[in-house]
Amino acid sequence: MRFPATVPTMVRLEYTIDLDYEIGGPADFVFAIAAARTTAQRVVAERLDIDRPVAIAWCDDPQTHNRLLRLRTDAASLHVAYAATVDITHHFADPATLAAAPLADIPVEVLPYLAASRYCQSDRLGEYADAEFGAIPPGYARVEAIARWVQRHVRFKAGTTNTSTSALDTLVERQGVCRDFAHLAIALCRAQNVPARFVTGVDYGADPSLGPCDFHAYVEAWIADRWYLFDVTGISPPTGLVRIGTGRDASDVAFATIYGPVRTHAPKVSVRALDDPAHGVHKPQPTTLAVSTATAGAPAPALAGGDAAALPFLLHGARADAEGRRPH
Repeated sequence: MRFPATVPTMVRLEYTIDLDYEIGGPADFVFAIAAARTTAQRVVAERLDIDRPVAIAWCDDPQTHNRLLRLRTDAASLHVAYAATVDITHHFADPATLAAAPLADIPVEVLPYLAASRYCQSDRLGEYADAEFGAIPPGYARVEAIARWVQRHVRFKAGTTNTSTSALDTLVERQGVCRDFAHLAIALCRAQNVPARFVTGVDYGADPSLGPCDFHAYVEAWIADRWYLFDVTGISPPTGLVRIGTGRDASDVAFATIYGPVRTHAPKVSVRALDDPAHGVHKPQPTTLAVSTATAGAPAPALAGGDAAALPFLLHGARADAEGRRPH
């Protein structure tokens, strides 16, 4: 199935996240696991379960607008379960029509994504990127060439990198996981004066032979007048990507930031797609069109009363302390 470029197509995805920790003393947690609320991604319902009574706070990161869940506990263990249903509306375009945006026309809020960052040292890749991609017409074609180059030259292999691995490391070692693919592609884009950013979420449509579902990282590049999606690993169709957090690189969008003596366990993630063509809901499908779910500017406005009170949001085990407005 190929989606037409002129008809918005909605995808409905349900996902769950289960996190388990062993705790050796008082510890603080900052989680970025809640589905982002944007003009293209509507959170239909969400649920949070925590296995013991703790005070929690929801907030928005003032720079990234990512939704953060904060809590503190001195219990011996902690189990956090989150589930959400989201409707995602995609914008489609013919890649051949997408030229690079002149630097003078790039919105001010997009400009930070031109600069080098902790994991994306674009300032050290200028000559390399020029040699590899400088002859390709600027715009969608050049970004797609960068994504395909990373797919061809980097081997997807779990356990070969760690939280300190950067784009330069991946360029040398030629192996890694989704965050490493994304970091290298972002660094190469920025080295070609293309704003690019790191997105975390979950994905639907990956080959089950790759192993259990997990958090996923992908890339958005600013082309023409929108952010366009690129799953640099090629694991999932761009229409199967749920947005959780957005930032300069992985340092902005960790799914869990922990302060204290805590032993972590591997997260458990599941994703399910709903199919209801009669009501305009389709399962994610591959497409040769360019796909976007974001423009410049802030996400959808926060709902009155704060996150914990605004949606059909069910909270069990913990007390909800809404603080109004909140990245792997």
